[in-house]
Amino acid sequence: MRAEALAIRVDDLNIAQFCGLSVQRELDWLAKRSFTGRREQIFAPIYKELKARLQFLREVGLEYLTLSRSMMTLSGGEAQRIRLASQLGSGLVGVTYVLDEPSIGLHPRDNARLLATLRTLKDRGNSVLVVEHDAATICAADTVIEMGPASGEQGGQVMFTGNVDTLLKADTLTARYLRGEAGVPIPDARREPAGWLVLKHVTTNNLAGLDVHLPMKVLTCVTGVSGSGKSSLVVETLYKHVALSLGLKVEQPGSIDGLVYEQGAQPFERVIAIDQTPIGRTPRSNPATYTKIFDEIRAIFAMTSDAKKHGYSAGRFSFNVSGGRCEACRGEGQIRVEMHFLPDIFVKCDVCGGSRYNHETLEVRYKGLNIAEVLNLTVQQARRFFASYPALERKLAILEDVGLGYLRLGQPATTLSGGEAQRIKISRELGKLSLPRTLYILDEPTTGLHMHEVGKLIMVLHALVDKGASVVVIEHNADMILAADYVLDLGPGGGEHGGQIVSAGTPEFLVADPHSVTGSYLMLDRVERARRARELKAMP
Repeated sequence: MRAEALAIRVDDLNIAQFCGLSVQRELDWLAKRSFTGRREQIFAPIYKELKARLQFLREVGLEYLTLSRSMMTLSGGEAQRIRLASQLGSGLVGVTYVLDEPSIGLHPRDNARLLATLRTLKDRGNSVLVVEHDAATICAADTVIEMGPASGEQGGQVMFTGNVDTLLKADTLTARYLRGEAGVPIPDARREPAGWLVLKHVTTNNLAGLDVHLPMKVLTCVTGVSGSGKSSLVVETLYKHVALSLGLKVEQPGSIDGLVYEQGAQPFERVIAIDQTPIGRTPRSNPATYTKIFDEIRAIFAMTSDAKKHGYSAGRFSFNVSGGRCEACRGEGQIRVEMHFLPDIFVKCDVCGGSRYNHETLEVRYKGLNIAEVLNLTVQQARRFFASYPALERKLAILEDVGLGYLRLGQPATTLSGGEAQRIKISRELGKLSLPRTLYILDEPTTGLHMHEVGKLIMVLHALVDKGASVVVIEHNADMILAADYVLDLGPGGGEHGGQIVSAGTPEFLVADPHSVTGSYLMLDRVERARRARELKAMP
C-alpha cells in the first residue's frame, strides 16, 4: 500500500496491520473499540457490517486466517468456506446452494461448525444440496440420496431416497457402514518403529520451534484442527527437506535446524508425494500409459503373427508416434474445432471413429481383439484377458485391489477424479517388489472416497509399509486415524493458537489423552456407532 494509506490509523493500527491479524484477533480488537459523538456515528454502521462478516468467517471455522492472506495459498476447502461465509452475509432466500465435499480438510470439531452454518442457510428459506461421504454430514441431512451400487459404469443408479432413520434400516452399502455392520477393521497390533527421523526446531509458519519425532517404516497419521500446522509440518518441512537431502530442487522449504536419523534409522533414498493431481493433462495420458501396462500390451501385439508378417514393432501400436496412429487426429481420437470467441469444442475423429489408429494397425488382432478394443477393456476384463502373462496380470490385479477395476485401460486422464488419480499413482508404487528407505507423503488421501473405498485405501497404504516404506498422511478421517500405527496430533487451535504437538502415540494413546481434541472425537465416533447399533437391534 502507499505511504499515504498506511499513515491513516484507527487508534494503534493502520489498515495493513489490521489485515495482518487473524480473524479472531480482529474481532477481539473491534470489541475493545468505542467512540463518541460524530466519530461514533461514522463508526457504528462500519463496525456492524465488519463484525458480521468476520463472524461469518469464524462460523465456518476460518478464525485463524488473516484477511491479507493470498487466495493462492488457501486449500480448496478453505476457499469453498470463504465463499460460503460470503453467502451467509448476503441474506438471500429462495436460493439453491450446491456444495461439493465441504468437509474437505476439516477436523470433526470444525465440521460441526460447518453443519451449523449449512442449517442457518436452510432455515433462512434456502435449499442446500451437498455431495458428501462424511458420516456426520449424512446423518445431519433431512433427505439422503444414495447413488450406486458401485463405481463407474457399475454405478449411476439411485439406490435410496429418504430420511436418515429410514436409511439406517435400508440394505445399502452406506447404510451398512452407518449401522456399524460394515467397517474398516482396526489393526490388532501396531507396528514398532524402525528408528526415528527427527526434525529439529521447526518454525515453519505457525509451528513453534518444535522437535518432531517421526517413526520409520510405519503408517503415521498427522492430524489436528484446521490451521494447526499439519501441511506446514508434513508438506512444507518434512517433504521438502528430505527432498533437499536427496539433491532434489524444491521451492521455499520450511524453517528447521536440521534432520537427524536416530535409533538405527537409515536415511531415505526416495521421497514421493502422492497427491490427487491428474496423472496427465491431455487425453493422451491414461491408466495404461501411466502404469506402463501399455508397454507390455504393445509388446504382446508385436509378437502376433499378423504383426510379424507386416514387420510391425511395438512402436506401431502407440498412438503417440507416427506409423500406426490415425494421422487425421494425430492419435487423439478427436478433433479440436476452434470457436474463436467461444471455448473450443472437440468432436470425434471421422476418419478413425475415435479409435486413434489407422486401418492397417486395427487389422492386427490378439485373441480376437485389436489394440483399440483392448484399450476399451476395463481393468477387471483386461486382467482375465491377459491371465497368461503373469507380470501384466499382477499389475492389473493391483489396480483392481485399489478399487479401480471399473476403469477402462484407455480412459483419458482428464476424465479421472482426484481420488482415482491418486490410487493409480499408488498402484504404480505397489508394483515394485520392495520399497526400502522410501518415504511417501499423502495429503488428505480420503478426499472424495466413500467409507467402503477408505477401507481399500487403508489396506493399500499398509501394503506400502509391508514392502519396507514409511508412509505419512495428513488426515481427519476417523477410520484412517484408527488404522495408523502412530498419530501426531497438532493444535490445540488454528493459526497462532496452533503449532504445538498436543499428543503423539498410538490411536489408543490419543483416545486416552484428555488433552487431545482428536482423541475425544475418535471416542465419540466409536460411541455413536455403538449407540446406533443398539437402537437398531431394539427396533421391531
